[in-house]
Amino acid sequence: MLVLPLAGFLALTLSGHSATGVTTATARTARAAVPAARIFLRDCAVCHGADARGTNRGPSLAHEGTASLDYWISTGRMPLSSPGAAPSRGTPKYPRRTIDALVRYVQSIDGGGGPSIPVVNLATANVAAGGELFRLNCAACHSWAGGGGALTARAAPSTHQATATQIAEAIRVGPGRMPAFGPAALSKRQLSEVVAYTRYLDHPDDRGGWALGHLGPYSEGAVAVVIGLGLLVVAARWLGTRH
Repeated sequence: MLVLPLAGFLALTLSGHSATGVTTATARTARAAVPAARIFLRDCAVCHGADARGTNRGPSLAHEGTASLDYWISTGRMPLSSPGAAPSRGTPKYPRRTIDALVRYVQSIDGGGGPSIPVVNLATANVAAGGELFRLNCAACHSWAGGGGALTARAAPSTHQATATQIAEAIRVGPGRMPAFGPAALSKRQLSEVVAYTRYLDHPDDRGGWALGHLGPYSEGAVAVVIGLGLLVVAARWLGTRH
């Protein structure tokens, strides 16, 4: 008489755990499968409008292009933490699949067009040629070492956190105050070369000696002054103690 109730109790307990596990997995799947339209209306439409044509809080996304959309979302600059906040690089708010879905959705309602996400080939890129192009077009704002620099009322960000795709996207679309470099300014080959050199700057081969923070002549001059003054002090003390 005790076997059946015990067996029934075990069956109910196991089925309860199984159901809970299934429910949790289902909830996770459902959250991951939230339609891009719903995410856009929840997180983006407050500034860009339900039709992506812009509001008094944010610009229109019409004909923005997949490169621009992917850049702003994948770098964590969008969506903003609050309307009116300054966009800054951070952890992406969504996983990669959701970003891709959002980009496709916005493209479907904004009329399409605009620069598409560039494809770069770093394996065959000429890094030295990319260095020449970087110093000519990029170093004035992002510094010769890619560490970032100052612009009017805004800082040019460091390039070290950017992926190859994000660098290429920024070059093509010119986010913020940055000028855009289309195919007429930089060919596909040159784009790959600039990206390859920019990625090289993440871990450069400092054959000249100490990196010194890659600050250039300022840090080098400071070290020279400190060492020079130190040697002068030692020499003066040595000469003073000879007699």
